[in-house]
Amino acid sequence: MYSDRLVAHALDLKRAGALGGNAWGEAGSTSCGDAVRVELVVEDGRVAAARHRSRACPHATAAVALCCELAEGRGLLDAARIGISDLEQGLDPDPANRECLLLALDALHGALARAVPAGTLEPAPGRVAVAMSGGVDSAVTLLKVAEAGCEPVGVTLRLWIDPQAPDGERACCSPGSVRAARDACHALGVPHFALDLREPFRHAVVDEFVRAHRAGLTPNPCVRCNGVFRFDALLDFADHVGAGRLATGHYARIVERGGRALVARGLDPAKDQSYMLAGVAPELLARVWFPLGQQRKTETRAQARTAHLAAAERRESQEVCFVGGGDHRAFLERHGGAGRPGAIVDSAGALLGRHDGVHRFTPGQRKGLGVGGGPALFVLRTDAATGTVVAGRREQLAVSRVRVSPGRLHVPVERVEAKLRYRSAAVGARVSAVGDGFELELDEPAQGVAPGQAAVLYDGDVVVGAGRIAL
Repeated sequence: MYSDRLVAHALDLKRAGALGGNAWGEAGSTSCGDAVRVELVVEDGRVAAARHRSRACPHATAAVALCCELAEGRGLLDAARIGISDLEQGLDPDPANRECLLLALDALHGALARAVPAGTLEPAPGRVAVAMSGGVDSAVTLLKVAEAGCEPVGVTLRLWIDPQAPDGERACCSPGSVRAARDACHALGVPHFALDLREPFRHAVVDEFVRAHRAGLTPNPCVRCNGVFRFDALLDFADHVGAGRLATGHYARIVERGGRALVARGLDPAKDQSYMLAGVAPELLARVWFPLGQQRKTETRAQARTAHLAAAERRESQEVCFVGGGDHRAFLERHGGAGRPGAIVDSAGALLGRHDGVHRFTPGQRKGLGVGGGPALFVLRTDAATGTVVAGRREQLAVSRVRVSPGRLHVPVERVEAKLRYRSAAVGARVSAVGDGFELELDEPAQGVAPGQAAVLYDGDVVVGAGRIAL
């Protein structure tokens, strides 16, 4: 049975038809075949007109018609507050058809996000863009921004995820995470925008990850994502909505050193994300705020529970989001990143065995060599051109000098603690600027140093430089 209000909106033709506006959004369901499209005309930061074109069930058709009715005449920020409770109140739908209402919201909010660059808003004192992932960290960050008396505007980046990933919803940028982020914002009366950056992300981050592995390197896509993609996109959005600052849920701090804003370690050593943020330019950091940097994750969970936030018990997202819970080696093989198969040899060149591709190996690796008998062997290096994997004893892994190119020293420094892998301990080093990067002379030999990984330099808790290991 359908409510009278739902039938009236489903049959309302005033909001139906093509508009030819300057912003649009689409959503569909493969399970039921519903497809909806919202078209908007945005002028001077307001929705001047909204129409829809739908091939959908009565619930979805009524929902998208109501979305257009509610959005028309509103400012962009006000329209971005339209949520599931507005549709439920306006339509009295069957709860079993909630997914149909969510499709309509997805289409509307897709159109609103596309309208942001066309309808740039005037800067507003106290307005803060808040990066929302749908998880507990971003939900508490949003709460803290609101409690600080600021005007938050939520933004989620929808990024590319491998369609064949075994568990795409583990990613911080999945469709389910986007909806969770939107709900978290609307629960506090905060506008939310979801930017569809799937193809730009794939080009800037995923394709580079594949190319690097094919070349025999061991890249860290999270450092690259933050350093050359994510914060640029988020701050560009902040500019368009008139927000002077960006807040994110990272466990890190920002300090001033030599007149520059630099990343510093967060209070919680188990959650510290300064390594992943090392590539973010100081000129961008000057506008960034990490509200969680001075607390531990257990405090964040407790604050979410106290505030009755829906994200309080949400599980952690995985590190490499686009792999979607799968094995990165299988991902590479599906997407053209497989390296050449070849021989496994010892440091003298004697044949030890054969392998299926150099992309499966990284310096310091012990498991997966498939060479039995004798002393434990570790991957010393790989040669992508010939497909050769060189294996040897642990002590043969040791290196005392590391070349980093490209790399950047944010402030003049001679002595640092160098972190050469995300999960490795930092080692003391002397640093010298060389060409487009720098060279490290380590106090103690390090093992498992891999070309392509990020070298992050600390002076105390402060990141003073970063770059890509070239060896």
